[in-house]
Amino acid sequence: MISYKPLQHTLIEKGVKKMELVKMVGMSNSTLNKLNKNQYVALEVIERICLALDCPIEAVARIEKDPDESGH
Repeated sequence: MISYKPLQHTLIEKGVKKMELVKMVGMSNSTLNKLNKNQYVALEVIERICLALDCPIEAVARIEKDPDESGH
């Protein structure tokens, strides 16, 4: 599953508030809600976040194993 926990840390590190990010990137509040809920968002949005924050994709998202999966 996708996790946007790195984004939370990056925002804190760079002193950027979530609503500032929404304006910087030009994304909707519903996309912000998806990020907060670790739901899929378009790769284009991830790219715009990386460019706006001048950071690598690893500072925005990471893949985590779903604890509900049996390891297949």
